[in-house]
Amino acid sequence: MNTLDFHHFWQQGDAVTHAIAIILLVMSLLSWTTILLKGIQLYALNKSVLYSRQRFWQASSLQEGADGFGNAAFNPFRHLVVEGHALLKHPHKFASTLGGHVDLSDWLVRGLSNALDAGSSRLQSGLGTLASIGSTAPFIGLLGTVWGIFHALQTISAIGQPDISQVAGPVGEALIMTAFGLFVAIPAVLGYNAINRRNRLIHQALTRFAHDLHAWLLTGARVESGQAEWSTAPQPVVERSA
Repeated sequence: MNTLDFHHFWQQGDAVTHAIAIILLVMSLLSWTTILLKGIQLYALNKSVLYSRQRFWQASSLQEGADGFGNAAFNPFRHLVVEGHALLKHPHKFASTLGGHVDLSDWLVRGLSNALDAGSSRLQSGLGTLASIGSTAPFIGLLGTVWGIFHALQTISAIGQPDISQVAGPVGEALIMTAFGLFVAIPAVLGYNAINRRNRLIHQALTRFAHDLHAWLLTGARVESGQAEWSTAPQPVVERSA
């Protein structure tokens, strides 16, 4: 009697089936590792988003504000502050340098834009891996199913006239590969969507922080949205001639 367990499936499989199963296993481990690492990274960046909104602007200096983001290996908020401080210290005003003819605002915009692009690129790291696994794993599993069914049909044809019990075992074992492929692909797709959505929110917060930092470096004051007041001074009355 055929049993539909993984041990029996592995024993009945050939080299091609084993290779496909190992590939799917590696893809699954890679997918879960990427999801775990990105989850830890995004959790740390969520704290930086809250800090940049609430406590950073209460610091007495840029150094104190930058230290509040922590010393993580990757923190685009802290990198923006460090880069902004370096831009102010750079001798861009000297005409003897190539940057001497650049306006201070343009100089800050260029430097902060480069730092913002670098942070955004790091945020996107790992998403390509999840996208590739999510799109290819079902087809790799389907390839294993087709190969398994082909291998099972060869075995069945050698028997002559098998009954249903002899057919159900090999075909069921071949269908395991399709389920394995879906088991690998579904977490990768869900993880990609969740991480990509969170990345967009962090990128928006990072962009707003870069704009506020640019305004502070340029004028010494942060631009607060919604706080500007329209002038209520009375307008002069222009007398119309008769």
